[in-house]
Order: sequence, then structure tokens, then C-alpha cells
Amino acid sequence: MSDPEARAREICLRLLSASPRTRAQLASALRRKDIPDEVAERVLSRFTDVGLIDDEAFARAWVRSRHAGRGLARRALAAELRRRGVAEDTVDEAVESLDPAEEEETARALVHRKLPATRGADPAKRMRRLVGMLARKGYPPGLSYRVVKEALAEESTDLETIPDDAFD
Repeated sequence: MSDPEARAREICLRLLSASPRTRAQLASALRRKDIPDEVAERVLSRFTDVGLIDDEAFARAWVRSRHAGRGLARRALAAELRRRGVAEDTVDEAVESLDPAEEEETARALVHRKLPATRGADPAKRMRRLVGMLARKGYPPGLSYRVVKEALAEESTDLETIPDDAFD
């Protein structure tokens, strides 16, 4: 295919059919394929005009998907979107759509899911592991410590309410 514009359209359509992409990701792919910048800009602008490229929709969907699927918090989601070339104002708008109460509830669910795997370990070690897990997912330190501390306190209260003869 000698027509660079047709080649650029084909590259973009192939990439978009596999998964949603940002404008920056498509521009990068076109550069790697030696598509001239002015041709790439024309094709990307046309794709944006017809709605095939929509960084705002991509960012909103990314935030919903990665928060629900991986439990990522605002900070981690923002970093991922920036790495994909999404504009800062679009990143801010997308992560602001994440409700703080929902974010906290997700942090609690992550801790409760991981809590049994830490049983038997030293309490300080459990705290470090669980807070570290939340930190890697982008949760702020204050929220992480509070959620883990509450979960550990709740667990010890639950264990204290089990009668001593329950395991006889």
C-alpha cells in the first residue's frame, strides 16, 4: 500500500478493532510505522471528528473498568492514563468521577479479601503487607492505615466472640 493516508487509516482501524486506544497511542503507532506526521495528524483528526477516537470516553471507561476489576485507586488510575497519553484535564475529570465512598469501599473489600492470607503473621507484618498492597494500588496512606486498622480490629473482635469450645 503506497498511499500513506490509506495505510495510516488501516493501521488505526486495526488497532482500534483490537481495543480502545487514545489519540497519543495511535499517534505513537503511526510514528513507529513511519507515517509522516502531517498525514498522521489528518487521519487522527478525522477519526476524532467521527468519534472513533474519544480520549474522554476512553478515560471514563478506563477508570470504571480498572477500579472495578483491579481495585485501583485514583492515583494509580491517573498514572495509567497519563502513561497512555491522556491530557491532564481529561485525566483529572475521569478520576474525579470515582466516588470517594466507592473508593473506600473497594479498599475495604481488597483488605478483607487479603486478610485471611496474613493470619498467623506478626500484627505489624500484617499491617505492613496490607497497607503496602493498598499503596501499590494507589490508595492514600491515611485511608490505607485506617481501613487496615479497622479490619484488623474487627477481625480480633470476631475471633473473641467465638466460644472457646467451638472447635472441640
